[in-house]
Amino acid sequence: MKITDVRLRKVNNQDTRMKALVSVTFDEAFVVHDLRVIDGNNGLFVAMPSKRTPDGEFRDIAHPINTEMRQHVQEEVMRVYEETEDPASEDSNEAVEPTVESDPAEDEDSTLESTASEESDESLNEKVNDENSPEVTEDTADEKR
Repeated sequence: MKITDVRLRKVNNQDTRMKALVSVTFDEAFVVHDLRVIDGNNGLFVAMPSKRTPDGEFRDIAHPINTEMRQHVQEEVMRVYEETEDPASEDSNEAVEPTVESDPAEDEDSTLESTASEESDESLNEKVNDENSPEVTEDTADEKR
């Protein structure tokens, strides 16, 4: 399975560990939204989209099922994130143009909206900053899968 597009939107809020919202397109046919770049205790990592269960835990709703794909997704997302680490892009809260090869004619179909809804941002920040949840680390994120 090939990653054909990675789009991210930086989160410029110093009160949260979430640094970016990401959408990843696979084989120009399937997109997964709401991956997050998180500043964990051991550095930056990619968290998969998740939802809160009735008992207050977070459970991934989409995730790789093997280490190779997880590593591939992590590497591609972090590559795009690091490419946008220049001062000009940090002052912007707009979607970053795709940097993975894609067909420009198909970009229109898979464009990540340049602004997420306030509700979506608030719920993601709540997940990352929830006082009742343990510190977010790559290890604890993997344990919940």
